[in-house]
Amino acid sequence: MPEERPAPALASMPPRRGWGHALTRLGRAAFDGLGQPGAALGAALADLVLWLPVFLALGIGLYFAAPFEPGPALRSALSGVLILGVGLGVRAPPALRFLGAGLAVVALGVLLGGWRAGQVAAPVLEGRFYGAVEGRIVGIDRSSRDLMRLTLDQLRLERVAPARTPARVRISLHGDQTRLQPVPGMRVMATAHLTPPPGPAAPGAFDFRRHAFFDRLGAVGYTRVPVMRVAPPEPGGWGLRVHRTRHALAQAIRARIPGQPGAMAAALLTGDRSGLSEATNAVLRASNLYHVIAISGLHMGLVVGFVFGLVRYGLALAGRAALIWPTKKIAAAIALVAASFYLVLAGPSVATQRAYVMAVVMLVAVLIDRRALSLRSVAVAALVILVIAPEALTGPGFQMSFAATVALIVVLAPWSRVQARLPVLLRPVAGIVMASLAAGLVTAPLAAAHFNRMAEYGLLANLLAVPVMGVLVMPAGVLAAVLAPLGLAEPALWLMGQGTAWMLGVARFVAGLEGAVTALPAPPGAVLPCLGLGAVTAVLGRGVARSAGLVLAGGAFVLWAGAARPPLLIAPEAEQVGLMTPAGRVLSRDGAGFVSESWLEADGDVASVSEAAARPGFTGPKGARRAVFAGRALVHLTGRQAPDRLPEVCRDGALVVLAAPAPAQGPGDCVVIDRDLLRRTGALALWPYAGGLGSLSGPMSGPISGRRAASVPGVGITSATEVAGRRPWTTPERPASERSLPR
Repeated sequence: MPEERPAPALASMPPRRGWGHALTRLGRAAFDGLGQPGAALGAALADLVLWLPVFLALGIGLYFAAPFEPGPALRSALSGVLILGVGLGVRAPPALRFLGAGLAVVALGVLLGGWRAGQVAAPVLEGRFYGAVEGRIVGIDRSSRDLMRLTLDQLRLERVAPARTPARVRISLHGDQTRLQPVPGMRVMATAHLTPPPGPAAPGAFDFRRHAFFDRLGAVGYTRVPVMRVAPPEPGGWGLRVHRTRHALAQAIRARIPGQPGAMAAALLTGDRSGLSEATNAVLRASNLYHVIAISGLHMGLVVGFVFGLVRYGLALAGRAALIWPTKKIAAAIALVAASFYLVLAGPSVATQRAYVMAVVMLVAVLIDRRALSLRSVAVAALVILVIAPEALTGPGFQMSFAATVALIVVLAPWSRVQARLPVLLRPVAGIVMASLAAGLVTAPLAAAHFNRMAEYGLLANLLAVPVMGVLVMPAGVLAAVLAPLGLAEPALWLMGQGTAWMLGVARFVAGLEGAVTALPAPPGAVLPCLGLGAVTAVLGRGVARSAGLVLAGGAFVLWAGAARPPLLIAPEAEQVGLMTPAGRVLSRDGAGFVSESWLEADGDVASVSEAAARPGFTGPKGARRAVFAGRALVHLTGRQAPDRLPEVCRDGALVVLAAPAPAQGPGDCVVIDRDLLRRTGALALWPYAGGLGSLSGPMSGPISGRRAASVPGVGITSATEVAGRRPWTTPERPASERSLPR
């Protein structure tokens, strides 16, 4: 038969291209009017689709880095930039289109951050509270001290007006709580100690207030008395019903798989980590296996891949129907339903949302006969997450999740060529090694920056544990979910328990190896932005842009290596003082656990609080510890007798840290930093320097001593309040009735 040829009209038609191709052409044309350098830069920044989340992240990052909240004038100016940028992107000459689009999206990012802050703003407890607390359980987890924690909403606080009552509080349960079986939706009551969310342990450190602000968490605290049930679980909305179902499934899994293997299985299938002990969390972190319980692309990929393969190969056995039906698309559609169910079941964490969006993009690409895995799918996922929750940009989950995904996509093409030369039996193992190595290399700096720890044998742990998770644990979990309605889930859950027990054994073995964890100092604030922007430019750029990205990323590591830690730190409540010495930071007392541990971790110090307090540097009796800083005496007064001891130490220009309010007229020649001052300034960092005066500046500054001294000769001072600035999370929300009153 003669060869069949297409009609001339159809043959001459160009291939169908979508909006992504149009934006690519726009990016390539953007710098054509600038000659050869412009053409090179235009080629380097060719695909605007890939750069949209980068520009949006730049705008969001600028919002969070600013020391002030954008006011009406600045918001109007940004709106003007947004409109101008859109106009340039649509109507300007090609040389300005890319620039216009970038400016518009950056401005949009700043505005989006401010809009999100306004949407989640809620009252924050104004001071310490002790009394009756009643509320509805909406969250159950465990604290770092291995205590059960309850998150409550629909609150009633004794002696607190409804307008001043936080939207949510989180309470740790001390003492005997065996009579309580908490269930989401249950109303409970307890007598609790509450405080506002604490600020940073040091200037520039992690600010829990911001994290709590976007969670609408207005107070944290604890109770030592049994929590009482006031009312049974109420139906609630759709979200609460799903949460209750998740909690019930997790309890059922833990009942059938005893011990920590069951708790890990529940975390993998439902995202409920409340059964994991702190000891288990510690070995998972030390072995670099903690990511396996944070439901992300690995879990979503295993679930989607297993369902897709099961359906497609099952349909292949259907005989003639397999030749007629589009089995690949049917499998993709069913896998999409499975991914949606897993998202609802596992909860809306950033990593889970990113994994779901990626899965949706890939499966829809299969349905419309497009390439499934690409950097564009990552870009779409990033855009969706940043629009829904701009605050996710600053968290380790967003950064590490997307970094690992991009790394896997970048190495996929060269690895496929290498893999083709390997023996068939070695390809699965080699693929796991490649994936673990690529993801581990790019996420290790991010993990070290956020957690100040690096797991030295993380690759070994992942090679021993992740294959078992992919081959046994997750497939058994999916089978258990399918067979559960028939009452046949027990064998699948038993298999899953064997797999999680193996993974925990690997974690304990690796964590117990000598030198398993290396401590690293916290990087300066500019390191992560420079590292992220440099890495993204190196991946997306071409030519000179790629080289510039590599230089910027390398400069971030140089900046990190040359960073110095503050010689003297003072805690936000004057409860601790830390002095840097050649042996490491020495603490003035053994206590103040959270602040002390935060300081040591940020120093890259593996010593315990007790070991740091026993180092040489401070002398004197308990409650009146002495040291030398910047050529002057340093005294830390604590305890009930602290104010009475002030006259005997206040001499010769001593620097006195007083864990109590200072007298109105402080006697003697000294500089007093008291608790009242620190409640305005937050934690302090001090540096000695030659000459001049170090003073507290910024919107919340106050006198540096009880004697109204405004500076400290020869000492530089930085306050946590000064660094954080005046933002919604540093200035508690006032009730609307008060905001309307004239001042």
